[in-house]
Amino acid sequence: MARLVFSGLMDRLPTLRVLAHHLGAMIPYFEGRVGPGWDQLGKRTSDEDLTEVLKQLKRRPFDYFKDFYADTAVFGSRPATVCGLEFYGADHVLFASDCPFDPERGPGYIRDTIAILESLQLSEGDRDKICFRNAETLLGLASAGTKHHAA
Repeated sequence: MARLVFSGLMDRLPTLRVLAHHLGAMIPYFEGRVGPGWDQLGKRTSDEDLTEVLKQLKRRPFDYFKDFYADTAVFGSRPATVCGLEFYGADHVLFASDCPFDPERGPGYIRDTIAILESLQLSEGDRDKICFRNAETLLGLASAGTKHHAA
């Protein structure tokens, strides 16, 4: 994710949408490093001037990281789910699993993820976004309630 941001790719392809696995991994947990920490990029290095990297970006690194989408495949971890949802918001989180790489050889952690989402103080609309609407939007799929007819 950092390579995509700091390479300038996100500026060159502003409509690019990237889905990060495992609720963006460490990014939500390291929000301070992603924000104020990377705002200081190059100020503590003596062997290379990395301040030029920041000057080439159109926005703060933090803003690019907030643009990523992330999935809920965190093996049923409530703290990771809460942290990821707080960082990305319901508009940028998609329900997912690690199938077929389920160590339980069954839907155990998938049920756990569903139970976590149901236990959170989410509106029905936000839960729908996470469970299917964000995927529809991101993948350009027609809404389940929309029917298309050939002309």
